[in-house]
Amino acid sequence: MRLLVVDDEVNLADALQRGLTAEGFSVDVAHDGEQGLWDATEQAYDLVVLDLMLPKLSGYRVIQRLRDRGVWTPILMLTAKDGEYDQADALDLGADDYLTKPFSFVVLVAHIRALLRRVVAERPMVLEVGDLTLDPVTRDVARRSRPIALTPREFALLEHLMRRAGEVVTKSELIDHVWDINFDGPVNVVEVYIGYLRKKIDAPFGVRSLTTIRGFGYRLDAVGSTGPATGSTIDT
Repeated sequence: MRLLVVDDEVNLADALQRGLTAEGFSVDVAHDGEQGLWDATEQAYDLVVLDLMLPKLSGYRVIQRLRDRGVWTPILMLTAKDGEYDQADALDLGADDYLTKPFSFVVLVAHIRALLRRVVAERPMVLEVGDLTLDPVTRDVARRSRPIALTPREFALLEHLMRRAGEVVTKSELIDHVWDINFDGPVNVVEVYIGYLRKKIDAPFGVRSLTTIRGFGYRLDAVGSTGPATGSTIDT
């Protein structure tokens, strides 16, 4: 899942990005309210972690303008302002949860996961593509009820492909959602991780569900054909 962290404390924001990425999230960062508002309006996020005291535009105004524009991405306030009226104002404007600094990273992650569980009612709690299943909450993946162990990055990649099952997903989209929009590493990192996934979700089961659509991207199908799974490619 893709998160946006809006906080003007650069060291803290960078630490959150590293920690949440290690937890399997794709994380973008903004350091002022105007940039955070633009990112949250123009990009698709599953959740925004937002400070209140921000340069250029306060967290209060960010919440208000997002809700006025019909952007209902869940917002978790993460701020040093711990007064009851501060919390009440943020929640009344449309924030979904509130956590004060200093905070425990473990507790922050728990708040994020709890909030995501509450707001994804329209999504299936367990994703299913054929006999492949993925639970975004418990982080369990299985095919034919056999557990599959994935790294956080592999899990995030598979989750995005499963949410777009049957559709061609481009490399650039995968980089934006599974890595981040500022990723400047080699594009072939996607190919590498697609290869890792095939070895875990396809090869041991004799199926070809994850296909390369040459020149376009990748597609995860509900029913894979039997036979060798590595290197599956369709020329277009």
